[in-house]
Amino acid sequence: MIIVNGRLESTPENVAALKDALGAMEAASRAEDGCDDYTFSAEINDPGVIRITERWRDLDALAAHFRSPHMAVFQQAMRPHPPTASAVTFFEATEVAPPRP
Repeated sequence: MIIVNGRLESTPENVAALKDALGAMEAASRAEDGCDDYTFSAEINDPGVIRITERWRDLDALAAHFRSPHMAVFQQAMRPHPPTASAVTFFEATEVAPPRP
């Protein structure tokens, strides 16, 4: 399993302007083969920050996602509203049971 965790810093105005593009990207990505979760969220205490959480079956599925037509459309939508900072980390993970209290 591949986990993607990201943080994009921007302005609340840019986040608002990207709302439709973010929603379209979520929906199209969730429909991809190998996508188990794909979510954008705004931080409660900083509406200019977008969090990215993704879960993919494997690296091949994630690589196909990067080549998808909706990724190109999303990147085009981001161009007029670029983040001021970004950090994205990729993890290979194994699901485990939660610890017992």
